[in-house]
Amino acid sequence: MIITGNNNVLLDKLIDQLNRVFRMKDLGSIHYFLGVQVHHHEDGLFLNQEKYVTDLLITAGMQDCAPMITLLPLKLDKVPGQDKPFSDPSYFRSLAGKLQYLTLTRPDMQFAVNFICQKMHMPSQSNFALLKRILRYVKGTLAMGIGINANTDSTLICNSDSDWAGCKETRWSTGGLCTLLGSNVISWSAKRHDTVSKPSTEAEYRTMSAAASEIVWLQNLLRVMGLQQQRTPLLLCDNLSAVCLAENPMFHKRTKHFDVDFHYVR
Repeated sequence: MIITGNNNVLLDKLIDQLNRVFRMKDLGSIHYFLGVQVHHHEDGLFLNQEKYVTDLLITAGMQDCAPMITLLPLKLDKVPGQDKPFSDPSYFRSLAGKLQYLTLTRPDMQFAVNFICQKMHMPSQSNFALLKRILRYVKGTLAMGIGINANTDSTLICNSDSDWAGCKETRWSTGGLCTLLGSNVISWSAKRHDTVSKPSTEAEYRTMSAAASEIVWLQNLLRVMGLQQQRTPLLLCDNLSAVCLAENPMFHKRTKHFDVDFHYVR
């Protein structure tokens, strides 16, 4: 575009309009954003999704259901109706997807929701019974959320765990991790492994490797933000064999295949 002296007035008007469109406004302290409610207090913030949960229960027709104190039963393979397909898979997927969004402020639900989402392609009546159980648990914990405390240090601590061969169909394990910055939970995950782990040590070691990657990524993010780590991050695991394997640089016959991927944790 060629601009001459006669077009200066037009150009000034165009720039003025662009400034009006893209001008940022200070809307004050955040209180509600994308379904997440933010409550301010003198020590920091509290995040929850009480309104989102209420709308979800109304959508599911369970606003008056009886609460449940646990997410899943101890023996998932004992739930009746596992061989009978659920009549409305689209309805099941819709509720499971809404529960997945709820895990933004509910780390306690991560494993259970991950388990339900694994059944979305072909849900059974037992899977729907478990989904309703999760909704009943949510009914009894409407006000629960996640707190962010300003008066804490910046030490990274990551907890990792795995259920060995937890999937009864594929025998794949599910690995979970939870990362804290001081006393604040800042990231969490529950993900099923994509291959079978023969020993339980391998399943734990896989999750430790994923946790190590998470720690390194968070370290780099904090460094970019100007928050340099003063202490070495701590990775916690409850499997002694996996911890010893991470510390031992020797190769063993049963752990040769770990070298390409999982020894990253070292």
